[in-house]
Amino acid sequence: MQVWDVDSMARPLRINVAGGWYHITARGHNRERIYCDRTDYAHFLELLGEMSERFRVRVHAYALMPNHYHLLISTPDGNASRAIQWLNVSYGVWYNLTHDRTGSVFQGRFGSVLVEGSGWGLEVSAYIHMNPIVMSSKGFGKKDRAAERQGWKKPSKEEMERRLDDIRAFEWSSYRAYGGYGRKPDWLETETLLRRVKDGEAGYRRFIEERIKQGGEEDVMSKVKWGLVLGGERFARKVRGKVRINRESLGHRDLRERKSFEDIVKLVERLKGEAWKVFCDRHDDWGRDLVLRCGRRYAGLTLRELGAKVGGLDYTGVFMAIKRVESRAKTDRSLRKVIERLDAICEK
Repeated sequence: MQVWDVDSMARPLRINVAGGWYHITARGHNRERIYCDRTDYAHFLELLGEMSERFRVRVHAYALMPNHYHLLISTPDGNASRAIQWLNVSYGVWYNLTHDRTGSVFQGRFGSVLVEGSGWGLEVSAYIHMNPIVMSSKGFGKKDRAAERQGWKKPSKEEMERRLDDIRAFEWSSYRAYGGYGRKPDWLETETLLRRVKDGEAGYRRFIEERIKQGGEEDVMSKVKWGLVLGGERFARKVRGKVRINRESLGHRDLRERKSFEDIVKLVERLKGEAWKVFCDRHDDWGRDLVLRCGRRYAGLTLRELGAKVGGLDYTGVFMAIKRVESRAKTDRSLRKVIERLDAICEK
């Protein structure tokens, strides 16, 4: 049964869905800066990584602007509100102490839009990653983009190169990780969206750069319905019906049941044709690492919890094991097929 947690209480509506995708925004109080120097940006990213670990939230994209931020997240546990509240309070307290100030850092409640899965999530990621250059001061504001799409305005070659250089060089967004221009933070989950484009990082670069060259698509956030939901008509009507029915009901039950660690072990055993006890400690066998990857992704277990499940492997060891099996799958076709099959089963 699909149960949604809806928080209204005379405030902007929050819909917390297990497995839900969200575009999250927050602005500085009175549109004031929330990041003043590199230390501020870096500390916010540290907290974002801690939020991902603490609340089992997957961070798919981000852009930190001087007076606001954008995030694209998904929540296996349906706890977006609690996670973002923790993030904003933690950063706000640190920011006030660091800059010897008092009062609110953020303006009101954060913005939250429920997004229809990774297909629409790919569009939102483009919106987020283009945020650093879509401004009038760079000749690429809303009116400029509309004029370019209509063919009324054509940027010079130099203008186009400047836009591309600016988005590649912007340090405080996840685009550099997606495009292969910089190191990916350990907590940033790029695989889901990269699977949506051909050729991975190279394909994602083309996806973004074509948007820029074409003047950008119509602003995807202009398609948000009722300030709550972004997706197709059927999805939007479904969400609205759930909100209407459950507007006063609170709860924390899953839209989709999470897998247990034992469930994942059984699935890998079935796909490998071997028992866990046979391959779990075998040298150079990808079976254990694949269990760890899926335990993180579909059981919602922390790296430490996963380490305890496989005999006391430490946090770093679990992380490296997950990265090792994902890297191996890029060149091992048979392993890649196993992962695709496993993902298809777990994501039903």
